[in-house]
Amino acid sequence: MRIPLNRSAQEPIYLQIRDRISHLITSGALQAGEQLPSIRALAESVQVNKLTVIEAYSVLEADGLVSAKQGAGYFVNNAMLSPERSSTLETDQEVVIPSKWGESFFDQYMDSLQAQLHPDVIDFTSGFPRPSGLEDLAKIARRAMTQVADVLFSYDFPQGQFTLRKQVAQMLAWKLGLEASADNLIITNGSKQALSLAFQYYLRAGDWVIVECPTYHGAIAILEKMGIKVIGIPMQNDGMNLELLHQYLRSHQPKLIYTVSTLHNPTGITTSQSHRRELISLAEKYNCPILEDNAYEGLNFEPAPAPLKVLDRNDLVTYIGTFSKSLMPGLRVGYMVSTGKHYQALVELKLLHDLHVSTVTQAIASEYIASGHYRRHLNHLRTINHQRHDRMLQAMEQHFPSSVRWTVPNGGLFIWVQLPNHTPMQIVGQEAATQQVLIGRGKLFFPDGQGYPAFRLNFSQSLEDIDRGIAILGNILKQHLV
Repeated sequence: MRIPLNRSAQEPIYLQIRDRISHLITSGALQAGEQLPSIRALAESVQVNKLTVIEAYSVLEADGLVSAKQGAGYFVNNAMLSPERSSTLETDQEVVIPSKWGESFFDQYMDSLQAQLHPDVIDFTSGFPRPSGLEDLAKIARRAMTQVADVLFSYDFPQGQFTLRKQVAQMLAWKLGLEASADNLIITNGSKQALSLAFQYYLRAGDWVIVECPTYHGAIAILEKMGIKVIGIPMQNDGMNLELLHQYLRSHQPKLIYTVSTLHNPTGITTSQSHRRELISLAEKYNCPILEDNAYEGLNFEPAPAPLKVLDRNDLVTYIGTFSKSLMPGLRVGYMVSTGKHYQALVELKLLHDLHVSTVTQAIASEYIASGHYRRHLNHLRTINHQRHDRMLQAMEQHFPSSVRWTVPNGGLFIWVQLPNHTPMQIVGQEAATQQVLIGRGKLFFPDGQGYPAFRLNFSQSLEDIDRGIAILGNILKQHLV
């Protein structure tokens, strides 16, 4: 068995051996039941000590790829499907393709889920990335399941597993310069639950809250259900208009400011460090808490300014993050950083919601971080997204009418497209859906449901879908714009 090794690489030798054998198994080069080389033979072949081979074989066994038979050695397990073969399995779910443009946050979300089941639909409307790294994640999940059953399948603390909270705290320190301890962190079922918890903690029906305009439509939907009165502050090139913010802080005494400061949803704008300092200063002046939603952390192409939470000296900022946008949407693991008196109250509120996040899901996230896969995955994802981001911008320059304007984000997932005031957006969106191209309905991102003609595009799709989808949208826009 030939296993090329890069002895100067950062990845440990035993993981390089594991990865090579894993590839041979999943590609079909090693068949089910086939015996692997003995520990001694492989160690001599690749010129490593026997302990390194034992580590590699142990990880392969934890991944579910091989089994050890006492006195006989290691053998390839049965029913191991390669990605190519497993992708040919057909779903028996009925697929319904939307014939109209989503009228609400719920409609848009359901449209995106249905689009995943139909390869001909180009989904620019989704709020999550195109899946990648599935094979590695599947291995990590199998390895995580080898933990002690008493721990994995028992009740847990509402704030989440200590190991995962400690890892997230370390990750925030090296990624963002945000110093937090495990005792400041709460693990949540995605950032959406973190939003709900924070809104319920800070707000009551009839209270005023300040948001950016446009802003994340999922936040708007929660606030509307709670009966909260929303003030939308227009977004500028550097974030929300701070002069207007000052006026509303003085006149309405809002109970909370909600902001997506880095890679804003839907515009993709990242606010500057000076803008953040001024925002913190205003919040301190009026003693107004800030909810900082940083769901797209790690997806920036260049370094971003420090989060507002780093500048917080008075426990005014509650910080939210998630693995759903950078790792896998179905892995519902988010987190909150809260300090001072707010932390314990939020933990108690979390307990009332659902006791705790699935211990299995937490174990998978923890193993993914500990193994080093997450950091490598982020680097890979940024590279791919940058290519797709550039491709979409090029296609828009080529196909969109000159009267159309759009943002040029420094990462994330979204490009915000603004159209002339006379554009019949309902017709444009419906015609695009009819031609199997889904775009994010602009008015859903405005607190009053009105705003200006616009739509959101997710650029994390394949290059082929980007080329075809933008060409279709360009033709539709040319028909309706003079």
